[in-house]
Amino acid sequence: MWKLLLAFVAFAALALFVLSKGGDIDMGGEKHGADALHAPAPAASAVATPASAAPAAASAAASAASN
Repeated sequence: MWKLLLAFVAFAALALFVLSKGGDIDMGGEKHGADALHAPAPAASAVATPASAAPAAASAAASAASN
């Protein structure tokens, strides 16, 4: 029994040591609203599609749907 207690204390000490060395770790749980941190928005060039590609994609989808 004492070995189990000693192992628990050693594991808890190791976990606290790793968490203290980890930097900015937020143990506050799930965040909502203004406190939430979101990933940065992707670059505009990666999101924007050329204007000529949109009609081609729409016609390809319509063609596939009619088959």
